[in-house]
Amino acid sequence: MRSSDGLGVAAEVRTGRASARETVVAALARIRARDPGLNCFSAVLEEDALRDAAAVDAAVAAGRDPGLLAGAPFAVKNLFDVRGLVTLAGSRINAGNAAASRDATVVARLRGAGAVLLGALNMDEYAFGFTTENSHFGPTRNPHDPARVAGGSSGGSAAAVAGGLVPFTLGSDTNGSIRVPASLCGIYGLKPTYGRLSRSGAALFGISFDHVGPLAASVRDLAAAYDVMQGPDATDPVCASRAVEPCLPVLDDGTEGLRIAVADGHFATGGEPEVFAAVESVAKALGAVRRVTIEENDRARAAATIITASEGASLHVEDLRTRPLDFDRMTRDRFLAGALLPAAFYVRAQRFRSWYRAQVREIFREVDVLLAPTTPFPASRIGQDTIAVGGVEVPARPMLGRYTQPLSFIGLPVLSVPVAGPGPLPVGVQLVVAPWKETTLFRVAAALERDGVAAARIVP
Repeated sequence: MRSSDGLGVAAEVRTGRASARETVVAALARIRARDPGLNCFSAVLEEDALRDAAAVDAAVAAGRDPGLLAGAPFAVKNLFDVRGLVTLAGSRINAGNAAASRDATVVARLRGAGAVLLGALNMDEYAFGFTTENSHFGPTRNPHDPARVAGGSSGGSAAAVAGGLVPFTLGSDTNGSIRVPASLCGIYGLKPTYGRLSRSGAALFGISFDHVGPLAASVRDLAAAYDVMQGPDATDPVCASRAVEPCLPVLDDGTEGLRIAVADGHFATGGEPEVFAAVESVAKALGAVRRVTIEENDRARAAATIITASEGASLHVEDLRTRPLDFDRMTRDRFLAGALLPAAFYVRAQRFRSWYRAQVREIFREVDVLLAPTTPFPASRIGQDTIAVGGVEVPARPMLGRYTQPLSFIGLPVLSVPVAGPGPLPVGVQLVVAPWKETTLFRVAAALERDGVAAARIVP
């Protein structure tokens, strides 16, 4: 049983070959030993975790079903409410708030399935960033090279999995904040369809963009966590009232009959050769020869930036007015810019969003799965402001969202799979499908993992 195998842990616990307590004690020991060098955790809930593990063991001893994820350790980005813990959202301002009185819906559902919550994870302040270089709580470091970023804003979530601390975590994704760190850390990350999973109890950044989703060391664990979290939630007005569509049962269905294409144009430029090589290796494995072009992606990124900055700023106007020096400087300046944007810009951006969504919808009439790179380059160094891509110096942080932001713009479901590159650092490839087609994503990801094309890189 590997520490990075959540379903394997659960199987051992359910059959009595291991106890949830033993599993949790071992995970807490790993965190004590490794996290000081990575800075993934902002809070470790040792007493609560041991109590929850004891409840799982008691259920097993009594012959009750302990749940699909019985005893599997996990952790969550610190923007999810956790009962008894202050929800920081990466912010010093929030540190003085009262502790949450209840768990976020998705956290409660994972705990209800027997998973054991070990703590909360570091992130970019208010989820506004791509690198988790948090000026209040320090940067999260990439397990493959601690001098490099883990990605963001769910950097703690990705690094905790890649560092072997827990088998799966929760993150959030506005413009790429699950997929970017999943790519840079070499693990799997899912941004579901907008509205698929409940956001109730999660601190929001851009209300019309925000998604929540899992990151994991395997497709099976990713699917298990996703399946458990599915379902309508009346406390989240954007959560869809759709029936649960389990993905674990389709993992062996293969890719036969699927129409798979490679995204060309914008998604085939502006990156390093190794990220395009990763896309080609996935395309070859899947037999994808067709190429399609989505138009106006630079305008999509600009419109997405306007909308998220405006929506994000609207949530923090009072603190911007009364406590500006308590923000991270870059976060504050971005929010101030968003607060000063004319309403006409926001309206025009939303109109363009409708046009862009209709264009992509037409592409998915002819294609089932689209392939694209996740990030334009592997992890940059902590503190690095610019990076050379194709001999041109570009801003390192915003460029990480080059390929993720247009797809977030219209709420598409996307799964980033880790693909071995020629260098020592991981890269990811995005699998993109039409809304509500997550089962297709998992069929393809499982096939790639089974064939050895995709594989998480967990640092021992």
